[in-house]
Amino acid sequence: MATFTFTPHIGRLPTPPSHSFPTTSSKRKLKFNSVATTTRASLQTSPPTLSDPFVLQLAETLEDSLPSSSSPFPLHKLRESSSESLLSTPWPSRRDEPFRFTDVSFIKQSQIHPISNPPQSSDLSSIPLETQFTNVVIVDGHFVKSVSNLTELPNGVYVGSLIDLPSESIAKRVSDFVDRKFVGDLFWAINGVGAPDLTVVYVPAGCKVENPIHLRYFSIHGGEEGSNELAISNPRVLVMVENGGEIEIIEEFLSGDQGRSYWANPVLDVVIGSEGRVKHSYIQNQSLNAAHIKWTSVQQESTSAYELVEISTGGRLSRHNVHIQQLGPETTTELSTLHLSVGNQTQDLHSSLVLDHPRGYSRQLHKCIVANPQGQAVFDGNVKVNRYAQQTDAGQLTRSLLLEPRATVNVKPNLQIIADDVKCSHGAAISDLEETQLFYFQARGIDLKTARKALIFSFGSEVIERLPSSSVRKRVEHHIKELLNPTLETSQH
Repeated sequence: MATFTFTPHIGRLPTPPSHSFPTTSSKRKLKFNSVATTTRASLQTSPPTLSDPFVLQLAETLEDSLPSSSSPFPLHKLRESSSESLLSTPWPSRRDEPFRFTDVSFIKQSQIHPISNPPQSSDLSSIPLETQFTNVVIVDGHFVKSVSNLTELPNGVYVGSLIDLPSESIAKRVSDFVDRKFVGDLFWAINGVGAPDLTVVYVPAGCKVENPIHLRYFSIHGGEEGSNELAISNPRVLVMVENGGEIEIIEEFLSGDQGRSYWANPVLDVVIGSEGRVKHSYIQNQSLNAAHIKWTSVQQESTSAYELVEISTGGRLSRHNVHIQQLGPETTTELSTLHLSVGNQTQDLHSSLVLDHPRGYSRQLHKCIVANPQGQAVFDGNVKVNRYAQQTDAGQLTRSLLLEPRATVNVKPNLQIIADDVKCSHGAAISDLEETQLFYFQARGIDLKTARKALIFSFGSEVIERLPSSSVRKRVEHHIKELLNPTLETSQH
């Protein structure tokens, strides 16, 4: 494997004027300065698994970009735990198994600038209004209340910033969740250090939210097309659904300029109480020069249900890390994913589903279309059925469609079964369009180009049709056709 030499380039943007938050303690430095100095001095005599100077420099820059005033206690607690993780986590390389097929070196080689200032009114003029759904607008990691539509929420439902939580009981629930021991990878920890705020969606026990909550993420700032600059944003959202509550969440990631280069590094945490229901649509359509690395972490109590439908088409590098824990019996999890790579793109899904209790149910369908000779897709799906998860029904299927001779896909389905009374299955298939299917169309008078279009669109529609919202579904279908049509017109098949 080739050896790469990286020269870190990390810049700093001016920090905004200081302001105060209610009921907070004074901000404490996370001590990256002293640690970084000690680490650089000791690297010559210490194993390379110790602190990474580039990671420490990035963490220090993120910390310095945050407001100088105090933060709410849960957010400060999150930053502390994330900083501890960063102190011993190196930047990943292709030698690390989770990144064996995913090259993140171009991020490290870029000029990284944290986006510290909330967006100005001039930045918000290009954001389209959303009147159909209750919606939350997050611009470059900052929740923007002025252009969000938070009307007509049921009693007891809260959607907004952490600092505006309406009751101490909700604040305690959020604080208790932040104190949990779960730790993701390096990018999860970078978000924890650099998140300027925590957006909270809270559904009280027994409440069924009829209309979807639309989370719209916009990336406004970034380098011009062809530049070496990456403006990093770290949006973080917590969705907390108490026992018996129900909600539909739509996450949509958009770019103000499809040519800009930036690094979006979001995290979504979902907590579902007993008998709770969450439907989650995740649509990623960011700049083809951007890095988009997302974490979704889900905790499900007994008899709860979580359904994720993901459509990812944007980003030069797009990686989605999904970690789901079933924390009680008779729990249902359904994951459906469609990745499309029409350019020099990497579309990556790393998922982990842990079942620890009886009578759990899970289904995972992963589909990808690679329509460019320099494009690639990665799937690393792990389903672990532990000893006490008896009578579990788990299924996993990944199917990949390669439309160019040099297109690449790397799939690694992984089903680990320790329980003995289960019904589990998994499968994988990688191919171009089947000649017999094309012949079937041609035998009925349909030309080859039309036949290819119909088969490719139908391949992806199995996932698109699972989007709960009809308006979102139609918009996604139109977008997929727009992306694929130029590729199919020039196809040599």
